Amino acid sequence: MSGQGAVESGSGRESEHDQPVDFDFQGILTQIEADVRPQIGTGQIAAYIPALACVDPSSFGMAIADLDGKVYGVGDWQQPFSTQSITKVFALALALAQGGDDLWEKVGREPSGNPFNSLVQLEYENGIPRNPFINAGALVVTDRLQTLTGDASSELLDFVRQESGNPDVSFDPEVATSESDNGDRNAALAYFMASYGNIANPIPALLDHYFWQCSIEMNCGDLALATRFLANHGLRADGTRLLPRRLAKQINAVMLTCGTYDAAGEFAYRVGLPGKSGVGGGIVAVVPGVCTLCVWSPGLDPQGNSVAGTAALDRFTTLTGLSVF
Repeated sequence: MSGQGAVESGSGRESEHDQPVDFDFQGILTQIEADVRPQIGTGQIAAYIPALACVDPSSFGMAIADLDGKVYGVGDWQQPFSTQSITKVFALALALAQGGDDLWEKVGREPSGNPFNSLVQLEYENGIPRNPFINAGALVVTDRLQTLTGDASSELLDFVRQESGNPDVSFDPEVATSESDNGDRNAALAYFMASYGNIANPIPALLDHYFWQCSIEMNCGDLALATRFLANHGLRADGTRLLPRRLAKQINAVMLTCGTYDAAGEFAYRVGLPGKSGVGGGIVAVVPGVCTLCVWSPGLDPQGNSVAGTAALDRFTTLTGLSVF
């Protein structure tokens, strides 16, 4: 595993409602890494996406970004990995920021109780997906962002580059191609929703943007920084406002109830934070008013969430007492 350290980024703290905290985040991360070591390498890698099948299952990294932009990291926290569904958070934020919350007329806010790529509920719910973090809901969000911007995937890439302060964040063409070559289920979801009038753009173009969006590579530090606007009540890294507080609150709420698919209840029970996972093995989590976290370990549980990553976030809230409950 790589070394640990801290780096600085921009600030954007909204302090009138946030209480100062004084935690030894570096020491806490070191403790967490030791505590979860027996679980690192357990679970299954997402081999159904061939480009992800060769990832080292023993990888583990974790980073914390505070509201002032200071980043603490441990393990492989500077190793880029495939963000996959974590990018759904950023797409949702951009769609709400640019198009307003009438987006919720096209996608719900309820847990699905089904796998993230399920078609089951769409027929009897008239093509309206349960939430924006299952694949069907994310396709609706990307469709809306495409309508608003004309180039959804590039808009999202520009956003995470700016918020992370890392201009080298990029797409992974191999992963995007792999997603496209194995994307029949996503195509079925998109065409089915289009039959109900819930997709506005041509399906091939929508799928292309969606697959490129999911292929973005970032490391734990990048992702912790890029998610910081949700801990900072909608403020971006440069201090400008992306979202009003109520919309930042809404995204955090939906992350808590829907961000880890049909394991969201278990995640809320164990971790007690808004979180969003991806089948690349990453999970981001938000402590509103305090910090953001990202953990990466590619071994997944049956619901598609990182085994060691969930355990690490569980240890974080246990050691610090920082949760929304």
